[in-house]
Amino acid sequence: MPKAFTIRPYQAADQGAFASLNLAWIEEYFGVEPEDRRQLDNPQRTILDKGGAIFVADLDGRVVGTGAMIPAHSQPDTAGQWAEIVKMATDPVAQGLGVGGAILDQLILTARQKGIECLWLETNDRLSAATRLYASRGFSPLSTDDLWETPYSRCNMQMTLELAD
Repeated sequence: MPKAFTIRPYQAADQGAFASLNLAWIEEYFGVEPEDRRQLDNPQRTILDKGGAIFVADLDGRVVGTGAMIPAHSQPDTAGQWAEIVKMATDPVAQGLGVGGAILDQLILTARQKGIECLWLETNDRLSAATRLYASRGFSPLSTDDLWETPYSRCNMQMTLELAD
């Protein structure tokens, strides 16, 4: 029987897990960049204080997944408010339990509650499980002509999800 986890808002005591879970996948596939370090070293200032949200998956008192939403670093010329999904990570011991999907669902719900009209994210096509997760929730890839400027050298794919009803 799969283990049960809960999704809850980030607490200051989660900072170490938030950083280590994200550093693990970033270091495995790419390399830590200045924007990563900035967000992971101080999520309160760089995410929460900017009007963002962070959720964690808790399994028996241990953080096994994270995900965050911040105001998009670039707002397009279209009407409406945009937010960006960042720092999605799942501990390998919890992969396959639906942790990433549950966190992403909570971030989408929170975005709707805040009146966000469109979500945007950056990823890399090497991260096929993540890309499939985003597509399963309705995110669509931007064409090469529509890509936004990015602070990450690793990101070769950007996706959006319109939330307006």
